[in-house]
This record gives sequence, structure tokens and C-alpha cells, in this order.
Amino acid sequence: MAVTMAEKTCVVVGVGPGIGAACCRLYCERGYKVAMIARSPDYLNELAATLPGTSLSLIADVTDEEAVTVTFGKIAKEFGRVDTLIYNAARGSFGSFLEMRPKDLSKNFEVNTMGLLYCARAVAPGMIEREAGSILVTGNTAATRGGAKFAGFAPSKSAARSLTQSMARELGPKHVHAAYLVIDGAVDGPFARNLRKDKPDEFFIKPDDIAQTIWHLDQQPENCWTSEIDLRPFGENW
Repeated sequence: MAVTMAEKTCVVVGVGPGIGAACCRLYCERGYKVAMIARSPDYLNELAATLPGTSLSLIADVTDEEAVTVTFGKIAKEFGRVDTLIYNAARGSFGSFLEMRPKDLSKNFEVNTMGLLYCARAVAPGMIEREAGSILVTGNTAATRGGAKFAGFAPSKSAARSLTQSMARELGPKHVHAAYLVIDGAVDGPFARNLRKDKPDEFFIKPDDIAQTIWHLDQQPENCWTSEIDLRPFGENW
């Protein structure tokens, strides 16, 4: 029996005022129930008040496997099945391999890679059982190459990309779609605008347009799945 959009659930992990919020808005507009996960309640409460559909706000530390299990148990109790997981949680620190603090790299792995593992393992069994579902992971160019000042960050993003590839290879034959987005550009928002005050509008990549691409990946037929896609403004130097 076909499932309507109103019966579907999207979980967005790592909800802030950029990509996470854009995904929450879009999926609510498309009729999904949306579960939003973040580290603090402040922005979630503000965002929830503006969403045009059903949402659930949850506070969780994605580096804590037990906390992730409890959180997804709450989602299952409230909404039932999870049809789409968008993993947007990220942590970054920068510096050369001589300058960085090793514990920062370790913490980046916990958020960028282990958190993804915990969340994916929470939803994948149900998706495999139903032979349907999507796990979509946001990342960046650091996942594809390590710059001199990215030694404390790039390894954790590369690991998340490789993990997504492994998931795609395993889950694809089971009719579950896993894909990684290489987002190469400054994501439009107060933080990026403040850092690059000299740049015109077209320099920035828009969160709403990233969300539209995520939606497109989610809705692809399985005979034509994208497992990795890169997004960048036309002026980006790559």
C-alpha cells in the first residue's frame, strides 16, 4: 500500500539556522513530519514556531551512542517509521598537523563520523525491513582532499564520506538510498557573511537551494540513484 507524504517522517540531525533549518522547512512544506535534533533547545524552539507542519524538537549529543538510541526511540514512539535521515551535524577545527590539538581531531571524529554511524544504525534496520528509505549526509570539500591547514578537520570528513560510501554499497541492494553531498562554498548566513563582508551575493551558496538538492536526491527512483554529488557557486575556485 502506498504511503502518503503525511505519513512520512524526516529526521534532521544538526539543526541550526542554515542547512538544517532549510531542510526542516522544506520537508514540512512537502507534508512530512519532521524530527529536529540539536545540541541546545534555543534555536529549535524558535524554528518550531515558524514551521508549517508537524515537528518534534529533541536535544541530543550525537557523540553519545546511548543518547542517540534513546532519542530515536522517542521519534519512533511519536512518529513511527523514519523515511529520511539527513545528517547535518558537524564540528570543525583548523590548523596544520603540527599546530592542531590532537583532542580536537578526536572530537571532530566523534561528531562528524561516529555520530553519523550511531544515527544511521538507529534508522537503517527499519528501512531495510521496509525496503525503502534515504540516508543523506552533508559534507564538504575537505572530505576529498586535505589542505595544509585542515589537518584537524579533513580526516574526520573523509571518514564520514567513506562511511557513507560503505553504507551506500551495503544498503543499495536492499533498496535503501545513501548519498553524500560535497558542499563546496560558503553557506549563506550571518557567520559566513561576517567573515566575507567583501563578497557579493553570488559568492554564497544558499541553504534553501541545498535543501532542494537534498529533496531531489531523496525522491530519486532507485534505478537512477546518485551516491555522491558536489554543490558549489559558479565562482568557487575548485
